[in-house]
Amino acid sequence: MTLGIRDYELINDTHNLYDITFFTDQIHTLVTHSPSLVEQWLIETQGQNNQTQPTIVGLDVEWRPNFSRHIENPVATLQLCIGSRCLIYQLIHSPRIPQSLFDFLKNSSYVFAGVGIESDVEKLVEDYGLSVGNVMELRRVAAESLGVKELKNAGLKELVKQVLGKEIQKPKRVTMSRWDSMWLSHDQVQYACLDAFVCSEIGRILTQSGP
Repeated sequence: MTLGIRDYELINDTHNLYDITFFTDQIHTLVTHSPSLVEQWLIETQGQNNQTQPTIVGLDVEWRPNFSRHIENPVATLQLCIGSRCLIYQLIHSPRIPQSLFDFLKNSSYVFAGVGIESDVEKLVEDYGLSVGNVMELRRVAAESLGVKELKNAGLKELVKQVLGKEIQKPKRVTMSRWDSMWLSHDQVQYACLDAFVCSEIGRILTQSGP
């Protein structure tokens, strides 16, 4: 797998920028807990999407693993990806959630695509009151579009292979890492970015191909 990361190494306490390379794609990624920077990202991203049909947005969330059945850790990061632009919003460290994010997630001009997205959306509502309007469960759409009913139970790795013809790694050491850390590692940034990016790509391709 061709994978790389460029760290801009910005000297501040609010955000950092990265370029994630995945095969021939390069995804410009903002990692932040700042509400104003989230607002700015949404304005810039929406300004680049003046399409007549709904835009596919890859959506994913991460949280610190629950090692006790009595403790349910809240969502730590929300990842959104449109085209080659990705946002990793550290909700758990944000002083407030901007109204523009509430509006964006409920905007009917966007379709939010993910794997197991219903449970992710349910957790966003429970933890932060963030509701999502249009959702696309990629497993169901892939099964219908490709005529392979087994894909209804597939994981993201299998969908990437079947739809994009590429391999993606999901190492358990990253999956089970401390997503509530203030400063995410390069491996975490790559992982979080790619999950949202491939969801947007799979959704885009399946929407174009149709059922």
